[in-house]
Formats: sequence, C-alpha cells, structure tokens
Amino acid sequence: MQAALTLLEALCRQGLKQLVLCPGSRSGPLATAAGVLASQAKLQLVTAIDERSAAFLALGMATAHGRAVAVVTTSGTAVANLLPAAVEADRSCQPLLLLTADRPTRLKNCGANQTVNQEAFLLSACRWFGSGALDGVHTQANDALNTLVVQAWQQAQGAGIGPPGPVQLNLPFEEPLHTTLDQQQQLVSGALPPTACPQPSPEIGPVPYLDPERPGVVIAGPWRGLSPAVESYQQALQRWLNLSGWPVLADPLAALAPDCPNRIEHWELQLDRLNLPDDAQVLRLGPMPASRRLEAWLQRHQGLQLLITEGDSRPLDPLQTACQWSGGMAAWIAQQPGVEQLSKPSAASNDLSPWLETQLPLNGAVNEPALAYWLPQLLPEHLPVMLAASSPVRDWLTWGGPACGRHRCFSFRGASGIDGTLSLGMGLAANLGPLALVTGDLALLHDSNGWLHASSAAAPPPLLVLLIDNGGGGIFQQLPIATAGFESLFAMPQQVDPLALAAAHGVPGRQVACLDDLQEALAWGLSQQRPVLLRLCSDRGRDADLRQQLRASAQNECTEL
Repeated sequence: MQAALTLLEALCRQGLKQLVLCPGSRSGPLATAAGVLASQAKLQLVTAIDERSAAFLALGMATAHGRAVAVVTTSGTAVANLLPAAVEADRSCQPLLLLTADRPTRLKNCGANQTVNQEAFLLSACRWFGSGALDGVHTQANDALNTLVVQAWQQAQGAGIGPPGPVQLNLPFEEPLHTTLDQQQQLVSGALPPTACPQPSPEIGPVPYLDPERPGVVIAGPWRGLSPAVESYQQALQRWLNLSGWPVLADPLAALAPDCPNRIEHWELQLDRLNLPDDAQVLRLGPMPASRRLEAWLQRHQGLQLLITEGDSRPLDPLQTACQWSGGMAAWIAQQPGVEQLSKPSAASNDLSPWLETQLPLNGAVNEPALAYWLPQLLPEHLPVMLAASSPVRDWLTWGGPACGRHRCFSFRGASGIDGTLSLGMGLAANLGPLALVTGDLALLHDSNGWLHASSAAAPPPLLVLLIDNGGGGIFQQLPIATAGFESLFAMPQQVDPLALAAAHGVPGRQVACLDDLQEALAWGLSQQRPVLLRLCSDRGRDADLRQQLRASAQNECTEL
C-alpha cells in the first residue's frame, strides 16, 4: 500500500481532487490508499461497480471543471471497459486519468488468472501511457513514482505539450495486496517534495491573418477547450466581432457568451440566403457543427477559410478546405492588428422564431422540433444542458433559437457515440449542480447502469433527465434508408419501461402526456434536486415528416440576410 499511497498523494499535489473507484482485488492497494486520503479530506472518493459507466462519469466530472478525474480499476477485462470513454476523452480533448492495476511480470504469459495484455488496450486513444515497475510498484523509489505522476498529470492536462486527453498509468502490484488497519495507519506519511518536469512549448506555426475590413462569417463549432479557458475564448471572439461586424453561425455547443452579438438564429434553415460574396472569408472555430447543409455550403464556398482550434493540432477539417491553426482564439486575436478599433454595426439577422412559434405551438401531442424550440425557453436561465449525440443536438441546432444562448450546452460528440450518455450527465451534474439531460430512448437504455450513480453517491447529482421516447433510433428515420426491415435493422425498438427501470434504481419519474403539461412537469422535476426522469413520447415517423415540412416552408419565410 505504501507505493499506492505515495502515488495518490503525488497526484493530489498536482491537482487531483476527485477519484472514481471500481471494485477489485488487484487494485486493493489503490482502493485502500484512496480511502485513507478521502478520510483526510484530501480527495473526494466516488465508487462505481461498472468500469465503463465509471469512466464516463469521470469524464463528465472532468469536463465540468477542466481538471482530470482519476478512475481506478482492477486488472483484466475491467481495463477494456475504459476504452469507449478514453476514445471520447481523446476526441473531445478533455483530461482523464486511468489508473489500472496489473499483475507483476512473474504472472504474465503463464496462464495466471485475470492476466491479459492490458497495456495495449487503450494505446490508440491515450495521449500517453506510463507504467510502474514491471516487478511491482513497491520496488520503485518515491522520486521515481513522483516523476511518473508529474508526467502523467501534465500529459492529461495538456500542460504546454498538446491538447488535454486521456492518460493511462498501468500499475503492477505484487502480493500481499491488502493491509491491516494498524499497518495502514503506520504507512500514512507526510508529503514528498514535488518533482518538476520540463514543459515543452508546442509548435503551432506562424499566426494567420484575416481582414476585418472585408466581408466574412464566423462559424462557431463545438467548444473543445478546458472549462477555465472559456471566458477568455468568449472575450476574444467578442473583440473580433466588434472589429469585423461579421455574422455568427453558432452550434449550440459553441460555449458562446449569452450576449454574444451578431448571431444568426435558425441559420441552418437560411444558409442559402446569406448575403455574402463568393470570396468572403470564413473564420471557423473548432470542429464542424452537426449540419450536412453547412458542409455542402462550405465546400461550394470560394473564399479563404481559417480553422482555429484550442490547442489540438490534429487535422480537424474533413472538408479539407481550411487552413488550420491550433494556437487558440485568445492567442490569435492578441496578434491581430487593430483589434481595439471601434465596433462595427452588428450583422443583420432574420429571426424565424416568431414564425416557428406559430408552427410549433406549446400544446397538443409531443414532437421533437417543438421540444427543441420550447425547452431552451422553459428551462431556467443559465441552467446547463447536456444534449445526447444524436437527434437532440441536431434539433437544438436547427430549431432551438435565441433562447439556446441562455444555456451552456454540452454534448460529447468527439466520437459521436451514444454510449455513456447517462453517466456523462451524472458526472456533469455532480460538479456543476442542477443540469438537464435531453436524450433518446436507445441512448438512455444503452447506459442504464448510469442510474446506479443516483443512489451510490452521498449527495446524488441534481440531474433532470428528459427522455424523448420515440420507440427506437429516431435519427435513422431522418435518413434515406429504404428497406423492408427498417424497424428491426435500424430503429430497433426495445420493450423496456424506462420509468419502471428508473424506479428500480430509486429514481422518481413522470410521464408527460402532452406539450401542455411540459412547463409544470419541468418545475416538478427541477424541484427534486436529485436524479429524476421525465418521459415524453413522440412518433418518429411523424416527426421526420414535420422536419421536412418545416424546412420547405421556412424557405418562403426567409429574407436575404
């Protein structure tokens, strides 16, 4: 246990504040050490029985504060279950520290129980892989363990090295694995002096320039920086908009300031009406929004396109039409000439909201476009929202309107998977406070073990889950799929009662019969201050038809921008 305690104490000195612990024997020294540190208020300890769900919970917690959260697992297939969250953390550029217990060398490749090549499981997704001494971490000097920790933490946080992301520390533990209470008390020691590691400066190339005196447009995609940096990002964008007067096409996930000027509401319905010359400049911030129409528009566009990322130097332009610079918006604006000039007039906006309100009244049967239009308005101002990475995030982009800017929206679309949806929402709510999760039925069922976090925590996360139950994969209903086996091959409806499943985990829920009842149901759900489920049933076939009808009708409502 001494090596485990030394290692976790070193992590706490680096900034680790939260650890998610999964059960196991080989990880026993780490579990005991984490318990000791939690008893001393040096670490917040959360327990979870499902490693896959635990990793997503930790990723949500890390995303909320921009600080790595550790996940501790035992050896074997437990490690394999970390891969989905590691992939998402990698693509979303969020810090995650995976501490995996392992067998020592003497038990490798000899048929020993629960011994696998777990060193290779996560390599493709992790920023960095570090290993304790192969004969057992107990053989390592304290300085060596401390240096290992510093390297792991800096790589996870992206401290002057590259974008943040997942890191694995594989830690072989030799037996005996478990200590008595008396031995634990004897092992608790004072802090070790920290060991510093050099922080290389990333090579990002010369700063590209745009001309604010010429026409242009800003496309703000999903924010993939760390939460503490979001304010400087917002201020930098504000300075550029003041200088250029360019319109903004924003994804709901763009993390813009609520008062960000020049936003074109419902822009996806009016792309062809943008009054921009063919050679207008395009400033793209982060990855692409979830819009095929925007992709087609950018591919036709002839002007210069500059893509700025927040430290991620990997190619992020699937269209291959942009020049990419990874230094971040704040660093970019600081080196643009004339950024302190007087503000230009704001871009004109053709707000379709009054028309949409007549088309999507807050009464009658539930439909998904209406939910996307009304939820941003009905949810309390500044309440954070997580959107599942399927229909909800696309619907909020198209139908959400001005009220979307009142909410910080999250969605884990780095790899656009639905796995881990509920656990991610639990993690965000655990650190941010009250939060609404908008999800479909398959995404919720896929991560039903996420409900376990509703009762395992001392203070259950205040998460309001808004379940849009359309009887299967509604996103596929919007694609041109022609097959006699659509229901069984693509939609895959499941015969599970989500309210009963939630109730089995001690989570209260209500069925919302119609849109007329939505406001009262939201008030009830938010008043619970704990995980709660609201189920809203819709017809995915009718919703797909409604989306097409609204898109066609919107063309007659648009004026040239």
